[in-house]
Amino acid sequence: MNELSAFPITARWPAQHPDRIQLYSLPTPNGVKVSAMLEETGLPYEPHLVSFENNDQMSPEFLSLNPNNKIPAIIDPNGPAGRPFGLFESGAILIYLADKAGQFIPQDAEGRYETIQWVMFQMGGIGPMFGQVGFFHKFAGKEYEDKRPRDRYVAESRRLLGVLEQRLAGRAWIMGDAYTIADMATFPWVRNLGGFYEAGDLVGIQDFPNVRRVLDAFVARPAVQRALDIPKRS
Repeated sequence: MNELSAFPITARWPAQHPDRIQLYSLPTPNGVKVSAMLEETGLPYEPHLVSFENNDQMSPEFLSLNPNNKIPAIIDPNGPAGRPFGLFESGAILIYLADKAGQFIPQDAEGRYETIQWVMFQMGGIGPMFGQVGFFHKFAGKEYEDKRPRDRYVAESRRLLGVLEQRLAGRAWIMGDAYTIADMATFPWVRNLGGFYEAGDLVGIQDFPNVRRVLDAFVARPAVQRALDIPKRS
């Protein structure tokens, strides 16, 4: 068993099972990505709730693992060098776990990099743009009289949905027949856009039938159903 006490975060969130991957998260889209991956692979892990209501993400203990104060983050007690290894950024964690489990990423080099390409598409486009739509539609931005910022992000979100719609034409998943980390990265955000952000009508989600079809298939997966409530909120 590898010692985790060198990580200050374990003082605030003690590990009951230090032999398992330690997950520090919240069931937001970025959190669901990694919870879904852990549930799909069956890798043993222990979840810890990082409460935004309590500003846990700004605590010195959390910042010691992720100085960017965002969820999720992990500690793997059996890292690549055989010792505990900490990691943040959801896309990086998905790639790491795919390599560790040998699942949900193609083994051939071309397929691997194409999958990573679509993970980066989500990280650089879908996540930030959908998040801005949420801000301007549901949160503080909705009070702004000037709707040009909102409309800019709505237009860009529609453009990104169009890219995804075209990619999914004739495909079961982003990479074809195989469900991969590209889907796990992308569809929690698509779900959030029409769900928590209540912006489905605003972006015209009905205009993207392939996106809606694959979203339904994603949400129907048992591992995803479980991940939507991991870690459990207090």
